[in-house]
Amino acid sequence: MKREQLVQNIEKLKKVMPDYVLEYYQSKLAVPYSLNTLYEYLKEYERFFTWLVDSNIIDNDKISDIPLSVLENITKRDMESFILYLRERPRLNTHSTQYGVSQTTINRTLSALSSLYKYLTEEVENEHGEPYFYRNVMKKVQTKKKPETLSARAENIKGKLFLGDETQGFLDYIDMEYEKTLSNRALSSFQKNKERDLGIIALILASGIRLSEAVNVDLRDLHLNNMVIEVTRKGGKRDAVNVAPFAKSYLERYLEIREKRYKTMKKDLALFVTLYRGIPSRIDASSVEKLVAKYSQSFKIRVTPHKLRHTLATRLYAQTNSQVLVSHQLGHASTQVTDLYTHIIDEEQKNALDSL
Repeated sequence: MKREQLVQNIEKLKKVMPDYVLEYYQSKLAVPYSLNTLYEYLKEYERFFTWLVDSNIIDNDKISDIPLSVLENITKRDMESFILYLRERPRLNTHSTQYGVSQTTINRTLSALSSLYKYLTEEVENEHGEPYFYRNVMKKVQTKKKPETLSARAENIKGKLFLGDETQGFLDYIDMEYEKTLSNRALSSFQKNKERDLGIIALILASGIRLSEAVNVDLRDLHLNNMVIEVTRKGGKRDAVNVAPFAKSYLERYLEIREKRYKTMKKDLALFVTLYRGIPSRIDASSVEKLVAKYSQSFKIRVTPHKLRHTLATRLYAQTNSQVLVSHQLGHASTQVTDLYTHIIDEEQKNALDSL
């Protein structure tokens, strides 16, 4: 979704939200949370509040009139009824006879509600310096993880990573081969954005930063002299991330054409920009997802920017055999998340043994 459309959709949702949700939105915007994340959270709040109204749990007819007392006093049983509603309601697709949303979607909904409740019970301050209320029903609600071992997950994603020479092979393909697959019209668009697209993909492959971190990077955050990029991690923490040297030439090529091709000026702070009706603006996450998808599908298999992050993490673990280094590179607070990469490497080692 384009940034302009995203902002419009957010504004529509804000108009129907209670004041305390708008306060939450402003607070998280200052962290900053990405607009995509905030948009998804607002959609989840609309779904939850609409259910409260439709199920007659509350007397209000309008979402914007739902008072804080409703959230404070809603019971664990009410929340479980909401989860059952998500699990059993008809699919929005009218051609489907199936019911319910996926467990992943339910977990996302509960995560959004947990974030709102944490804000209201711990982070916000009233005129007395206290949170709006203290009872957090979300702490009593259990989430169900997808039943999948790390080995199974590793097996599922290993074919979607560009390991070993494939990392450079993917960049070389975009640089020298991809245009041969295009029509004249598509070729013109590709050539206009080729250096930028290569710069984005090379940066993620060489640093493992998140998509939201990449699109929010400013020009001043990139330090090519020592190959470090400064990013804002989850929770608003600033971090300096090392970037592998192979990305340098791609970033330099993009910087050489950035000002002239995208008509940027000093006020245009974003590192990666797009040009719309002659006006430069920060590239949005959905645009990066689309460009990664089209290049990767043409090269090998359609992947997401997150798989490029997995690629860097797996390659780094293969070189260092250190989960601590990998977790630091990815911006994780612990090494638990990096257990996945040990299983992927185990498979790579097994394949190497099989070829002896």
